[in-house]
Order: sequence, then C-alpha cells, then structure tokens
Amino acid sequence: MILRLTVDGHTVAAALNGSPAARDLADLLSLTLDLKDFHHTERIGYPPRKLDTTNAPDPAAPKAGDLAYYAPWGNLALFYRDGGPASSDLLILGHHSDESEVARIAMADRVRFDAAA
Repeated sequence: MILRLTVDGHTVAAALNGSPAARDLADLLSLTLDLKDFHHTERIGYPPRKLDTTNAPDPAAPKAGDLAYYAPWGNLALFYRDGGPASSDLLILGHHSDESEVARIAMADRVRFDAAA
C-alpha cells in the first residue's frame, strides 16, 4: 500500500511493507499525528491505539526515511537520520524515498497520513 504523508503542506509518498502492523496502520487512515523529536533521530507521534504486532518482520536497523512502530510505547516514528541497531521492539512499517523531505520531517510538528489515490 502507498501512503501520502503531508508535512507542512508538502506531500511525499511512502510504501508500506505489508506486515500486520503496517496493514493495521492502514486501517486507521486518515490519521493526523502531533510529533515531537526523539534523540535527534526521529519524530514520534501516537496513534489512537496500539497496532497489531503479530508475525512482525525480522528486526532491521532504521534508516532515514523509514516509518516505524515502537511497540512498547505504541508510537509511530518517522526517521530523519539513521537509527541505532536493530531491535525486536521496533518494527519497520515502510519507507519514503524522497530525500528532500527528510529535512522537512526533522522539523515537523504534525503529519497527516492518507491512502494514496
């Protein structure tokens, strides 16, 4: 599934990976989240409920442009820098490939997720 992320009036496409958590996120669309910075690496926000993490994909180290879900806290993360080592608690849900939007995401206070038409 392709998402449209809208940040400060700019839209970028992101591809979800088809995992149960990614499909569960898609069920919540349209979704607007307030964001805050976390470790100068990612912007995080909280969906209205926790996502389904059954049959999660193998852990992978997050990269700039990744959309991820941190299961213990129930937050979504938009990485604007490469993250630390892989963790079974952090599920990569998808990725956007527009490098010009990474800097905009780093400063974003709000993001809107919609299904792409």
